[in-house]
Amino acid sequence: MLYSINMKATRILLLFLLIIACNKEKNDYMSVGTITGSDYRMCMCCGGWYINIDEVIYLIDSLPAESNIDLATETFPVTVKLDWKLISNGCSGFNRITVLKIKKL
Repeated sequence: MLYSINMKATRILLLFLLIIACNKEKNDYMSVGTITGSDYRMCMCCGGWYINIDEVIYLIDSLPAESNIDLATETFPVTVKLDWKLISNGCSGFNRITVLKIKKL
């Protein structure tokens, strides 16, 4: 009798832990970066915002709508974690990235 109660309690505990693990927000982002401000240069390949990721400076044009980060009103620097990909647009100089997912830290 005692054995079946312990087994039942163990199963309930394992089920509870599994549910918690499955519902936990995913925190696995590719990188941590710092958005440092706007690119005010006036040229064909300029504009956007500077972001420093692993000591490399990139430019971003926009953020996903669901990010809830408004770069027009933010106080820089802004530390973020993000998923991104490098894009080639034919311009030399700073590398541009597309932000796929981002969260403010």
